[in-house]
Amino acid sequence: MGSNRTKMRTFSVSHKTAFVVDHCPYMAESCRQLIECDMLTKSRAQGVIPLAPVSKSLWTCAIECSMEYCRILFDIYPIKKLVNYIVSDSEVHILNNWKQEHQNTHELMAALATVGPPNPHQDPECCSVLHGLVAAVESLCKITEYQHEARTSLMDVADRVANRGRIICLTNAKSDTHVRMLEDCVLETIQEQNKLAAGSDRLMPIQQCELVLVHIFPQGDDTLVSDRPKKELSSVLTSEVHSVRAGRYLASKLNVLVQQHFDLASTTITNIPMKEEQHANTSANYDVELLHHRDAHIEFIKSGDLHMAGSTSRDSGLKETVTLKWCTPRTNSVELHYCTGAYRISPVDVNSRPSSCLTNFLLNGRSVLLEQPRKSGSKVISHMLSSHGGEIFLHVLNSTRSTLEDPPSISEGCGGRVTDYRITDFGEFMRENRLTPFPDETVDTLGRTPIERAKFQLERHTRYWPMIISQTTIFNMQAVVPLANLIVKDTLTDEDVLTCQKTVYNLVDMERKSDPLPISTVGSRGKGPKRDEQYRIMWNELETLVKTHVGNSERHQRVLECITACRSKPPEEEERKKRGRKREDKEEKEKNGKDSEEKSWIAESERLKGVMEREKDEQAECEIIKDSPDSPEPLNKKPRLATEEPQPPEKSKDDALHSIHPYLQLHASHLDDVILHLCRHQLPGLSSAFCSYRRLDHQVLIWQPPVGHEVTPRRDLRLACLGTWAPPIVQVFSAVITQHNTEMKSTYPPSTNLSTVGNDE
Repeated sequence: MGSNRTKMRTFSVSHKTAFVVDHCPYMAESCRQLIECDMLTKSRAQGVIPLAPVSKSLWTCAIECSMEYCRILFDIYPIKKLVNYIVSDSEVHILNNWKQEHQNTHELMAALATVGPPNPHQDPECCSVLHGLVAAVESLCKITEYQHEARTSLMDVADRVANRGRIICLTNAKSDTHVRMLEDCVLETIQEQNKLAAGSDRLMPIQQCELVLVHIFPQGDDTLVSDRPKKELSSVLTSEVHSVRAGRYLASKLNVLVQQHFDLASTTITNIPMKEEQHANTSANYDVELLHHRDAHIEFIKSGDLHMAGSTSRDSGLKETVTLKWCTPRTNSVELHYCTGAYRISPVDVNSRPSSCLTNFLLNGRSVLLEQPRKSGSKVISHMLSSHGGEIFLHVLNSTRSTLEDPPSISEGCGGRVTDYRITDFGEFMRENRLTPFPDETVDTLGRTPIERAKFQLERHTRYWPMIISQTTIFNMQAVVPLANLIVKDTLTDEDVLTCQKTVYNLVDMERKSDPLPISTVGSRGKGPKRDEQYRIMWNELETLVKTHVGNSERHQRVLECITACRSKPPEEEERKKRGRKREDKEEKEKNGKDSEEKSWIAESERLKGVMEREKDEQAECEIIKDSPDSPEPLNKKPRLATEEPQPPEKSKDDALHSIHPYLQLHASHLDDVILHLCRHQLPGLSSAFCSYRRLDHQVLIWQPPVGHEVTPRRDLRLACLGTWAPPIVQVFSAVITQHNTEMKSTYPPSTNLSTVGNDE
């Protein structure tokens, strides 16, 4: 993990580029691409002999194309992309060095003028491109200004500065065997120079080198060298071979190579209106191809709206170009546009009239908006060309909603979907990760600069950070705060580990007490997960948080082991929880049963009230009935009592009481008749009882009036029915004699024969 976190101060292969151009006699051969000189004159008098066409040599083609390569590189990367130009014949001619002030085409052209063209009469045996390749390897071992600055800043860990480079060799090889010989020579030289650099403070070993061999041959000849893609020859050297005809084909090949080597892209500006020199009142539309960094097209790639031209880039046949349309009206540089990026540009054909007119137009302080060509719909302006400080930039305009506009309130939610963002926690997170200016770029023990340490801290704090309250449990619990704040640290002390373990033990104690957790029930139906499920969710999330940081140190691993140990409960604890769950389920069922029972009680109470209302109406009719054994029974009212044997009509009135069995079940509609039947008998000492059937234990409870209370059967019996009415609808109604036979005999006449009533079971 330590090696992954340590970021080396690296320099890519494109930091150093060594050009080796063959200056041997065979490079003086013609490329056989004819150039008509007579076409430059507008008119020719009669009798004048036309000028003969001319052609360039292989040397001239190589110099022009390599200078175009360097020009594009210097236009787009004015710093930190360095070129060392070497000419090789019988000796080595190094035209410049790695210093930044020598990185320009003017100095290179002046140095090439001193070298001159190759001598065709020179002995070919004395000339070789090998001298230049050896010098190129030696040059790559030398330290540049930027590498020296990085090595000085890293001090004790200077070996973290990488040394990589590229060698581009323009030559005329004899065969594939000749090419392999050149590659072997470069590999051997790298190995030798690395040994020398290992014991020197002024040299650096080469860690990676790319060799690009470009075989140039005249037009009309067959190539003797085969193209070969990039091939790894060793751990430090890769090689590729390109066999190209001289002339415009070589220019196109180097144009493609510069785009590949420096991550460039092509954009063609179409429909540029320009006035014709011969016809000042008319104008024609021209196209200009520009090169720039590939990131200028990143918005097209993201949106999938990449408009490629119908044809490829001119003469390349390989590289694609993005087409953008000149947009009118033009704007001045005073107007501000929201830009997401600005990249230097370089025209592909810098000497053409359209390119010259466009660059002069922009350097005069004008700006041009560029739009994407569309067949339908409104135009989309995506780029702008403008100059700053004498350099032309391609600006990327934001074609979508600007981030500078007023954002919607976060409390309103994004489209009304999410509203429970952790706004307060995010504010605290920003406060803990604020950036401040640092006086100098001092490095820590791992070789990290302050900005690298800040990025690493931000990465640690965001490895697990839910944005929504309903997506987390532990970040809503105050008990987890100590562990959450400590676990994101790069290193933990023993006290930190102890604090984290205490937090885990507190959570275990909370689970033992079945304390509620802040589980969100948003979007769920019912009461949410049960208590055991809530704690399972909490433990899983806590384990996820700690696992994201377990690789930081060994103490982080100890915290995870503590959580794992606390989660594994003994069997008796699991059995206790199962019993608790069963008890909760039983209580919940009983509660649901009581709720339904209460509802039925209310309904039956209302029904009984209706019955008592009807009894009051009939009471008026019964006023003439005396509470005596001799009172006649109403004709229209007969007790509807369910008995095992029908009572004969000739039985006495006292025998009617025998039909009221103490445990007889009566329907509610019978109550009125029973009450009226009992009230006929003038038994002031009669004690009434009411038994209710209990669902749970199936016991019969007898209600008795208080001692000394004078019982009126009609009143107290009715109150007993109303006060203790319970389901089922059929109730147990009982009337018993509570006075002893001796009391009853002293109160009632002997003819009543009450003893038989009390003993009739």
